[in-house]
Amino acid sequence: MAEPKALVPASGHDKLMIGQSIAGIYVAHAILILGIVIVAFPIYYTFVASTHSLQTILRPPLPLLPGDRFVENYYEALFGGVGRIGGVSVATLLVNTTIVALGIAIGKIVISILSAYAIVFFRFPFRMVFFWLIFITLMLPVEVRILPTYKVMVDLGLIDTYTGLILPLIASATATLLFRQFFLTIPGELVEAARVDGAGPWRFFKDILLPLSRTNIAALFVILFIYGWTQYLWPLLVTNRNDMNTIVIALKKMISFADADTEWHLVMVTSMLAIVPPILVVVLMQRWFVRGLVDTEK
Repeated sequence: MAEPKALVPASGHDKLMIGQSIAGIYVAHAILILGIVIVAFPIYYTFVASTHSLQTILRPPLPLLPGDRFVENYYEALFGGVGRIGGVSVATLLVNTTIVALGIAIGKIVISILSAYAIVFFRFPFRMVFFWLIFITLMLPVEVRILPTYKVMVDLGLIDTYTGLILPLIASATATLLFRQFFLTIPGELVEAARVDGAGPWRFFKDILLPLSRTNIAALFVILFIYGWTQYLWPLLVTNRNDMNTIVIALKKMISFADADTEWHLVMVTSMLAIVPPILVVVLMQRWFVRGLVDTEK
């Protein structure tokens, strides 16, 4: 009687084929490619429009291939200024928006992680009451409290300032909740070992909690940066000067009801430049972002 053969682990290709047919794999890839084309084509078309002259854009149909005005259009937008927003350059808008997005993302993370640290690792009266008060603010977005918040900014003289753009948006109940839930998974033995080692609250936070939280921080940073980058309503209210506008507000101002009054080639350039920083953040921090969503790293 022949001896039974030992089971050999399936190769990568064999694993793909388990429970799947070749036709099913091709169909799945075709659907994926079609989805990418549907999502990417408007972006490509915007890029194509950004490389043509205004006359070409106003005279349909727009070519499907890039034009010969790439350098001229991008240089004019970045450094020459756009007429409909008071001659402010797109470079200034990008700087404004980057400062606001970074300020909101970093501010939210710093305040949230410190709040969660205090709630989880310190014992003080009404600790859970304060946590639930923070949690309840989820039901009070900026749109609900916008009038009193705007009044406070006016009284403090923070209109047309970076502080006025950032400060009302840096508190985040969601980030506090996420950090709290993560801190609750920290083993008590680790806290006790740090105490026996003579680590005070600040050293425990700096040397133990922050390294353990870095993937969570990275994931939240990506989400909050994009949140800050795409803000519209609050920057619209607290900026009166064109040179303090964010790029989203400037895009709205650049578009006129009459096509002939709109510098469409510069609008398309600005649209392309507006999506570059968020894409770079996602691409550069993709590994950390995914790990922060799926890995607790304890």
